[in-house]
Amino acid sequence: MGDKKAFTTVKDAIKNFEEKYGMKGAEAEHVKLYAQYPPIEKMDANLGTLKLCKHLALSTNSIERIGGLTGLDHLEILSLGRNQIKKIEGVEGVAGTLKQLWISYNNIEKLAGIGVLKNLEVLYMSNNKVAAWGEFEKLQELPNLQELLFIGNPLEEKHSKDGDWRIQVIKRLPNLKKLDGNMIEDEEREQAQS
Repeated sequence: MGDKKAFTTVKDAIKNFEEKYGMKGAEAEHVKLYAQYPPIEKMDANLGTLKLCKHLALSTNSIERIGGLTGLDHLEILSLGRNQIKKIEGVEGVAGTLKQLWISYNNIEKLAGIGVLKNLEVLYMSNNKVAAWGEFEKLQELPNLQELLFIGNPLEEKHSKDGDWRIQVIKRLPNLKKLDGNMIEDEEREQAQS
């Protein structure tokens, strides 16, 4: 194992994708770089070569920081579940186009930086480490957010136990249509307003 690299680079992962699917990364709309072995540790500028990519899948790797997204001018879905990400950063380059961020099973505690994603409609971030309403309320900076998956964060676990999770969320995010996989009912909206 002496000279074997401990991680796969983005460049090599793109090459693997091209060989496996017989298409150029620069021409693909859905680029699958998930579950690389060895895993990807760093998102770098090579991602910017994926010019037509609408859905970039990087889940199940060992990525610690979001980055390298400049040049992905058509990106609508970014899938980063099951990594080691601690905060939302480096997303400015795709802020104008990104509609869905899938970032469950990471180590995110704080949501500073998410407010740049003004077109975000779907946020899957179950099983992270958000524990405070002050952090959660940064989601109010996302005017188009319609669907949120937040199960498995300390904040959700505490308030689900207390029985007021959904109402507390609806109070804070009145435009939300779906929470944790279930549509928000009119009755719940009325309760949240009272």
